[in-house]
Amino acid sequence: MTQATQTQQRGIQMTPTALEQVKRLREQQGSDLTLRVGVRQGGCSGMSYTMDFIDSESVTEHDEVYDYDGFQVVCDRKSLLYLYGLMLDYSNALIGGGFQFTNPNATQTCGCGSSFSA
Repeated sequence: MTQATQTQQRGIQMTPTALEQVKRLREQQGSDLTLRVGVRQGGCSGMSYTMDFIDSESVTEHDEVYDYDGFQVVCDRKSLLYLYGLMLDYSNALIGGGFQFTNPNATQTCGCGSSFSA
């Protein structure tokens, strides 16, 4: 495995609440996991956000890696074109709760909050 790019400047940003929640979710699935954030075609507005835990060994040289005090967030460079500057937040509100994406690159966002166009 080749080493991925380690970046101190974060193209994917997380609020403390979101970081706490993803750490909690990671502990439920296994402690040696990395969060992969990306985009895929589809959704109400043309593109939708993806988030999933992956094994650390799955990180490639084509990924950007952002370190949050030992917790790593990974994004492939193609997705990063659409996500650079993304702020990931989390709310536990009964209505509208869950992960929330604030994307400065989105020209249109769907009401569901999980898809966008750029």
